Amino acid sequence: MRLPLFFAKRYLFSKKSVNAINIISGISVVGVLVSSAALVIVLSFYNGMEKLILSLYSSLAPELRIEPTTGKVFSTADTKFTELRQKSYIRSYTEVLEDKALIQYNNQQFIAEIKGIEPQSLQEVDHENMLYAGSLDIAQDSNFYALIGAQIQANLRIPINGINNHIQLFSPRKGAQSNTINPLDEINIRNISPIGVLQYEQSVDNFIITPIDFARDLLNEYEKVSAIEIYTSDTLALPKIQKQIQNLLGESYIVKNREQQNPLLYKTIQSEKWVVFFILTIIGIIAIFNIIGSLTMLVIDKKQDMNILQSLGASKTLIQRIFFYEGVMIASIGSFVGIILGLLFCLFQERFGFVRTGEGANAIMDVYPVDIRWADFIVVFLTVMCVAIIVSYISSRLSVKEIKREVI
Repeated sequence: MRLPLFFAKRYLFSKKSVNAINIISGISVVGVLVSSAALVIVLSFYNGMEKLILSLYSSLAPELRIEPTTGKVFSTADTKFTELRQKSYIRSYTEVLEDKALIQYNNQQFIAEIKGIEPQSLQEVDHENMLYAGSLDIAQDSNFYALIGAQIQANLRIPINGINNHIQLFSPRKGAQSNTINPLDEINIRNISPIGVLQYEQSVDNFIITPIDFARDLLNEYEKVSAIEIYTSDTLALPKIQKQIQNLLGESYIVKNREQQNPLLYKTIQSEKWVVFFILTIIGIIAIFNIIGSLTMLVIDKKQDMNILQSLGASKTLIQRIFFYEGVMIASIGSFVGIILGLLFCLFQERFGFVRTGEGANAIMDVYPVDIRWADFIVVFLTVMCVAIIVSYISSRLSVKEIKREVI
């Protein structure tokens, strides 16, 4: 084992008789280096974009959400929910009632999703980042107010302040008879004033958030809820808490984390990231194949040395290992230096933000975000090394055959 490695080190760092071999070996190292650095940088940039997008989509999404396994609504009269509300790991607990409703303002209409929540839940967790303008105080004394989505505000042009900002909400009355003379008798109509506008976010653009008592009155649903939304006091223990709540409630309910609440978004972001990783890996494989050329030239240069080793009793396997270790060392040096350079680039981007989206081109961000994850470095290193080991093995076998042919 030591003899092949000794020869491989000598051949890698010593000056060759033909200067072109040094150049080709250098090109092989640079090819692996650039591929490794590119993989690290792209993955870190994608991580940053993923974190940004998910933060935008998750400003209103709770850490955990309890929904019925079947049906749209369920009763919380069970003592399990009283017990759950009193758990020490619960920071915020709110019952939620959701349904479609028609909004009318100034003879303009919009179909929205009304979401009734317990007003204190907006204060128990910092939700200021989801607010574009106005206040989160949707229950003041005995008065109810609403938070409206950006799309609702833009379409209906509802002012946040003033005495003429009352909006009407329409919802079919449950259990109403269809043979009434006046069709409006079958519809609940309630008035409410907006007190805040939510940040532009696709998932909540058509939402109107009200106190749950107002939503119950409008939707004529006084006993059941659509979901329960929970924030915990320890986000690191979230998977464990999710499992505990699921065991407490049983199979009649499903406890969803943020990824499960919006699986399409998470899967899309992850698939895009790994598709790009796969494409760059293919490009990297092409660069790694330079190792074959480097080893082939080295065989030509060291052909006489190999013949001497064979005459001294060196086996075919020993000679094969010399060139195999040579290729692995080229890949190791290139990948290690490439990962270090990629890390430094990401750290500089995170600190100074010299890669920008363009002035005024993007209202959300002006600097490309970066999120460094050490697991990505391991994945990149293992990917490069696996490909390099395969290429080096193939190249070393071909080199031994070439030497054997020359001897014959």
